[in-house]
Amino acid sequence: MRLPAPSIAALRLGAAALTLIAVAATFLSTASRATINPFNFFGFFTIQSNLLAAAALAATAVLVLLGRAVPAWLVLARAATTAYMIVVGLVYNTLLVGLAGGVELPWANTVLHVVFPVYCLLDWALVADRDPLPWRRLWAVLVYPVLWCAVVLVRGATDGWVPYPFLNPATGYGSVLFYVLLIAVTVVTAGAGVFGLSRVRPIVRVSESVRTRG
Repeated sequence: MRLPAPSIAALRLGAAALTLIAVAATFLSTASRATINPFNFFGFFTIQSNLLAAAALAATAVLVLLGRAVPAWLVLARAATTAYMIVVGLVYNTLLVGLAGGVELPWANTVLHVVFPVYCLLDWALVADRDPLPWRRLWAVLVYPVLWCAVVLVRGATDGWVPYPFLNPATGYGSVLFYVLLIAVTVVTAGAGVFGLSRVRPIVRVSESVRTRG
């Protein structure tokens, strides 16, 4: 099946825009009820992952719309952010759904934890505008989670704020290390799945030639 480049770009830009609106609405809703520290709000893995994935998807959409080659680094970034969105969707919908806290606007919560993760996965799996990714680059999916964990641990040890209780140094660094390693394993597993999907022949092809530039 072939779709024109503008249609693919419109879908991606629409998904990215909806995600940005959901994040903004959640921030404004929270700020309207209580004083909110932006560094805390934007410190959550869910929020950051959604923003990173939206940025990667929007950048790819613009290049597709312009008929330009998608750089290999952007394909890799999109693969990594797709893995993060898979983690967000799976963790929330299997472990956290129904629990107190998190995104309080129901529609925004659905967008950030269900709609956008599913869209990112389907877009990656179905649309043929990326080449297979070499396994030697799988390590790249860990760059952001490692940096995120490092910042969280520093903040937890200094100002006492952590986005999730299991990363609080007060629980003991042995426990924290266990969860950090668990996060790493989960992200690498999701990344391996995304890399594997890049080798599956997609069913949706862009009508205009859009190739990855290595």
